[in-house]
Amino acid sequence: MATRFSQFRSVTPALVEQRSEPRHRILVTPATIRKLGDEPDEATLRDLSVYGCRIACSAEYGVGERLWLRFNGSMPVAATVVWNDGGQIGCRFDAPIERSLMRSLTLVLC
Repeated sequence: MATRFSQFRSVTPALVEQRSEPRHRILVTPATIRKLGDEPDEATLRDLSVYGCRIACSAEYGVGERLWLRFNGSMPVAATVVWNDGGQIGCRFDAPIERSLMRSLTLVLC
């Protein structure tokens, strides 16, 4: 039963996104992606969190494949492909990336 105090209380929408860490959109960040023993492929980082990322690339990588990612000349980051929709892949990092790398990739200068 509603009371006069709860009648006009706003309700926040349900959280559809169930990630433990929010993803930050990246404007254009070049990256390289490679499997162990292969030559690196050019890619573009689309969004990023400390636990994973979405990358656009022309090469085919299957779900479960282990990769090495490199963003803006950083040290390689080990990751596993968790989804692939043809032109983009979602990766989960083996270990959370450093906050300093996260800040350097998401910093937008005005």
